Amino acid sequence: MPNPYFKFKQFTIFHDRCAMKVGTDGVLLGAWANINNCRTGLDIGTGSGLIALMLAQRSKDISIEAIDIESSAIEQAMINVKPTNFAQRINCTEISLQNFHLKTKMQYDLIISNPPFFSQSLKSSNAARSAARHTDSLQMGELIKISSTLLSKNGRLSMIYPFDYKAGILDRAKENGLFITRYTNVYPTKMSNPKRILVEISRDESRLVESDLVIETERHKYSDEFTQLVKDFYLNM
Repeated sequence: MPNPYFKFKQFTIFHDRCAMKVGTDGVLLGAWANINNCRTGLDIGTGSGLIALMLAQRSKDISIEAIDIESSAIEQAMINVKPTNFAQRINCTEISLQNFHLKTKMQYDLIISNPPFFSQSLKSSNAARSAARHTDSLQMGELIKISSTLLSKNGRLSMIYPFDYKAGILDRAKENGLFITRYTNVYPTKMSNPKRILVEISRDESRLVESDLVIETERHKYSDEFTQLVKDFYLNM
């Protein structure tokens, strides 16, 4: 039976009630996102609350609205957030992004999402897991379009997607007056092709920072770059 929780240095994530379990994608995004000068954050599709907790650990100045369409995910996130030192700065709400943006008057310095992106693969018989993994509930273009209306003047949208979504992200960003300002190509190993792209979008057209990140230099041996990125979270790093 899989372990129902994942222990990090400053908090523990139980993920037995929510569809998507703790994974490398979420940890990468939570550690990579630029939180400089960010006081307001929106975590779209929070799931277990992992990314919201990572952001709160990284900065004492940020307060985060964590939303998800699944009641079980929000229940799980609240369980994970409540015993931490960050509970006062994280609010968990069961709501879709589509409905949330119609109700809120807030503008966010950081919008972050580890979004659903499977559109062609066979769906799970578990409805919640399918919703968490597939684009039916939130397509990339819609995520970027709605986020563009919720960003503060200097706000940033940070996401992780499969690498082959890169061109599509650029196109959808431009359609909404946004630009890729930073991205990192993520390689599982030195010999593999990139599998993921960490991407930051904002209204700033003047700069673009590009980089690569290799996770493992060999089997079960993490690269120095990956270790440096996640060392404040993973145990034994």
